[in-house]
Amino acid sequence: MIISAIFFYLFAGVCIASAIMVIAARNPVHSVLFLILTFVNAAGLFVLMGAEFLAMILIVVYVGAVAVLFLFVVMMLDVDFAELRHGLLNYLPMGFVVGTALLAELLFVVGAWLIAPGIPKVVTAPIAAAGDVSNTQALGLVLYTRYVYFFEAAGVILLVAMVGAIVMTLQHKPDVKRQRIAEQVARRRSSAIEIVKVRSGQGLP
Repeated sequence: MIISAIFFYLFAGVCIASAIMVIAARNPVHSVLFLILTFVNAAGLFVLMGAEFLAMILIVVYVGAVAVLFLFVVMMLDVDFAELRHGLLNYLPMGFVVGTALLAELLFVVGAWLIAPGIPKVVTAPIAAAGDVSNTQALGLVLYTRYVYFFEAAGVILLVAMVGAIVMTLQHKPDVKRQRIAEQVARRRSSAIEIVKVRSGQGLP
């Protein structure tokens, strides 16, 4: 019990400190590295809670894909972050409103949990024969049976967000030749070739 408490405070302390450094670091590359450290420590907290599947997903998906992608994008793109920070004060009112709403939600959740600790057990759906299956299998049984429509809706929302981000950031340069399939299919011999009669002893102009 003492060892688990030591590891909990260790992971939690490093996770909070690295999360603060994500927004406090001036170098964006350092921010991404601190973000990876935050994900790793959060995965350690999930392991201590017995949610090994969530810990594995956090490492594989977020650390192995998202955070590394952010790191490569930040390192490869020549972004002038000093110019981006000039308009930071304009977003402070909206950021204050969003931060206040998030803080109120967190306080509401923590307050409800302290006042009535039995609420999470009432909200969660019981899993049949939970003792005979592993944590990952039990999560899959609930996710793909009771909450399958919500899971599919979340996938559709993520797909729409991904397509929207691609469409918004796609820029066509005017000096780059691109393939136009409709014009290629619609071409005929009269528009594709030109027959020129050349007299004997004369070349093309």
